[in-house]
Amino acid sequence: MRETINKSCCPNCGTATTSKDGSMTTEEQQLRIENAKLKAEVEKLRTAIGKYPPGAASTSSCSGGNDQENRSSLDFYTGIFGLEKSRIMEIVNQAMEELKKMATAGDPLWVRSVETGREILNYDEYVKAFSVENSTNGRPKRSIEASRDTGVVFVDLPRLVQSFMDVNQWKEMFPCLISKAATVDVICNGEGPNKDGAVQLMFAELQMLTPLVPTREVYFVRYCKQLSAEQWAIVDVSIDKVEENIDASLVKCRKRPSGCIIEDKSNGHCKVTWVEHLECQKSTVHTMYRTVISSGLAFGARHWMSTLQLQCERLVFFMATNVPTKDSTGVATLAGRKSILKLAQRMTWSFCHAIGASSYHTWNKVPSKTGEDIRVSSRKNLNDPGEPLGVIVCAVSSVWLPVSPNVLFDFLRDEARRSEWDIMSNGGPVQSIANLAKGQDRGNAVTIHAMKSKENSMWVLQDSCTNAFESTVVFAPVDITGMQSVITGCDSSSMAILPSGFSILPDGLESRPLVITSRQEKSNDTEGGSLLTIAFQILTNSSPTAKLTMESVESVNTLISCTLRNIKTSLQCEDG
Repeated sequence: MRETINKSCCPNCGTATTSKDGSMTTEEQQLRIENAKLKAEVEKLRTAIGKYPPGAASTSSCSGGNDQENRSSLDFYTGIFGLEKSRIMEIVNQAMEELKKMATAGDPLWVRSVETGREILNYDEYVKAFSVENSTNGRPKRSIEASRDTGVVFVDLPRLVQSFMDVNQWKEMFPCLISKAATVDVICNGEGPNKDGAVQLMFAELQMLTPLVPTREVYFVRYCKQLSAEQWAIVDVSIDKVEENIDASLVKCRKRPSGCIIEDKSNGHCKVTWVEHLECQKSTVHTMYRTVISSGLAFGARHWMSTLQLQCERLVFFMATNVPTKDSTGVATLAGRKSILKLAQRMTWSFCHAIGASSYHTWNKVPSKTGEDIRVSSRKNLNDPGEPLGVIVCAVSSVWLPVSPNVLFDFLRDEARRSEWDIMSNGGPVQSIANLAKGQDRGNAVTIHAMKSKENSMWVLQDSCTNAFESTVVFAPVDITGMQSVITGCDSSSMAILPSGFSILPDGLESRPLVITSRQEKSNDTEGGSLLTIAFQILTNSSPTAKLTMESVESVNTLISCTLRNIKTSLQCEDG
């Protein structure tokens, strides 16, 4: 079985799963982003030649729209795609005012749900409170998603503001939600180290950790503003004319004023109020994910907020120098601890990047003897030292299980029960080499396992993450000698690693009675089931020119099917 799995799969059989409305290739999408950037440059040059008076001094102020002197000087920069920069500043300032009201108002604008305890936007009150333009004229029917969440994060305010304004840091902060992001144009640089008043046009491709849910592409203007000595705000808003000039065919999702109010609570803490307000083109959604998407959970404020808290907590544990012994077993030095945590973070980021519906991947449905919906994609790694060189195949399947997310997460990360589902362990014992905490919840940890069989021994690096919305268990076999050097503190950036793992979401049906739990006497009748995505990545051949075979397809099918069957058997939720 292991020899078969070490071969591979052919992604070229089965029907392609790209949607009718036209997912595009990575190359096409990249060309569109580059085209948008070039358009922005052309607009700037055209303005400089035609409107900017010779010898006039430029202004760094973008205080936006209220002052006539500022307005006339801003117009010399007339900016992007036919919109005066002063008009853009008016729009983002209006959006900022709306965000502040949306973040602070209570009843009747926001009503708390009796069933779920979550806040729901009263749309009639919203229309009364804000001058809402009908932006759906001549467009397909759209759905409105609005949500709000508040929490405390362990990070200082300047670092948090920078994480939103630097597109690469922003993308790394939310790997489970952002598959692609780019700054298309900087409209205003802002002032000071925290870029007060900065405005930039951005693109993002938003994903779920499954190929079954299409990504959401959105262009928006992001505005950063200091509201007081202790308070900042980041607001995102889509602007019709800007979007249409980039590519009207791409606009499937728009941001109404969304973002967060950040309040400095000193001692490296911030209170964040997050508002997410989207207007999305209605489209068919896989039945399994319909509830979690239509309820606004999948792309809502709670998901963003929970991810932000998790990532900031991880950073605190990464930087800590006074780690209790119980939170860092098996690793003698801080350098070794940091090196392992950094490797685990890269592994999980790679996993999130590999399993979504992004145009990075072409997913193909492959036939399964046992009825699972399995999707396969392949890619060639020519020169990235962080992954094995050669042809890599990723196989993914998503299923609903009548088990609470907490029970499923605890089962999958438990080394004592790993042999119940992991075919590669051959039913043998799993020994813990190291265990590093990276959060207050004991489920947020990085572990190194040793698996011993008659033939050989193997080490597996595992990164488990959990927050209020989502959990992941990501793992990869690692070279024992290489891992031993990482434990001593050596740099792990060039260590090749190919992650597999699980993503766990609530199904969105909180009122559904719990069918199975490991502790029957503590059963919670309001808890729903889980949406489990299982993914395996395999190096099929170290030569990028190698061919993929049908035998390889069957081996990956078998690996996914057997693992799912083992999980269902262990949790007593077999079909039928």
